[in-house]
Formats: sequence, C-alpha cells, structure tokens
Amino acid sequence: MIASVLVDSNFYIDRARQGVDPFVELAAADSDLEFSTCGMIMVEVLRGVKHPHALKRFSSAFEVMIFIPSNNTVWHRAWRLAWEMDRRGLVIPVQDIIIAAHALQVEAA
Repeated sequence: MIASVLVDSNFYIDRARQGVDPFVELAAADSDLEFSTCGMIMVEVLRGVKHPHALKRFSSAFEVMIFIPSNNTVWHRAWRLAWEMDRRGLVIPVQDIIIAAHALQVEAA
C-alpha cells in the first residue's frame, strides 16, 4: 500500500541550507511513499531560494509532485483547527495549520 506524505516546508529549507538537494533525498526514499505538496509549502520554500538556477530546479520538482489543491473544505478545516488549538492554549502558526489541513484533506502523513 502506498502511503501519502505531505512533506513540510522545514524539510526542504533545512536540507537546502545544508547544501543537500531535498528532492534527491526524497527520490531515494521508500518506494511505498507518495510525496505531495500544496501551495503554502511551495510559497514558503520558493520565496527563500536565492539563485535563479536553484529556483528553477525546485519549482520544476514541485510541479511533478502530487498537488493538494485548496478548496472550501480545506479552509474550513484550517480555521476549525486554529480555533480548537487556540482554545487548548496551543497557538500554532497559521501556515502550519493550513499545511495540516491540506494533509488531512487527503489523509497524508
């Protein structure tokens, strides 16, 4: 069974800072994993890429990943998660809540 994984922005950013191509690392991962992305991850990662060559490499790699689109269900889930977590005293950055809502949309880890 193939497991869907929505890889968080921090993975890409941390690997790039270490001089490691995160997409090469993902390509070497277990073949039972299917990697996805969403708009929030792409914005967070691509905005920090400094060199045009790297930007082209990263954006091209994202374009061939499974893309989880935003829709009303995702946004409803995001605000509900934010509201519920805030009431528990766990204030999570909105970007992370939006990414989590996308993962939940497709039951991805």
